[in-house]
Amino acid sequence: MRVVAGKYRGKKLKEFDISSTRPTLDRVKESLFSLIQFDIMDSVVLDLFSGTGALGLEAISRGAKKTYLVDSNKQAINLIKENLSKVIEPYEIIYGDALAFLKNTKEKFDIVLLDPPFNSDLGLQAIDYILKNNLLTDSGIIIFETSAENDFDFSKYDITTTRKKYGSVAVYKLTKERI
Repeated sequence: MRVVAGKYRGKKLKEFDISSTRPTLDRVKESLFSLIQFDIMDSVVLDLFSGTGALGLEAISRGAKKTYLVDSNKQAINLIKENLSKVIEPYEIIYGDALAFLKNTKEKFDIVLLDPPFNSDLGLQAIDYILKNNLLTDSGIIIFETSAENDFDFSKYDITTTRKKYGSVAVYKLTKERI
């Protein structure tokens, strides 16, 4: 696993073997970031369910203004710290429950990267909370990685939805409606 583009391009990331953690494959990460490539520069990014920190570091590498990385697994937090140890751009690593973080944050995010465990509804809970509590900026984007077997309907929200499939993975891009 490595950083795909930007300032830290080619940086190898340390991985670990935790059954509940599934790193985003480089080809999926590259495709995912191509969906938001023009939105990253100077953005405030939230990498929720960070795992190794790969998505958050990719955002940093591509010019995010500040990145928040949240995970509830202590081993993951230690790995994120190790993977970001030489990064000088602003970031914050938060050890704790993703939904509790959302309930306590005062920040509004330009981009939210969600890569929760596929066998849970944590991603849907996070999306619901983010949208109902206005945690996105006016041009905010949520990127939601899930199993390709899942086909979610987000029509109850005022958002534009795009779904792309990459083998066994589906990536949703949820964008606030622009009026």
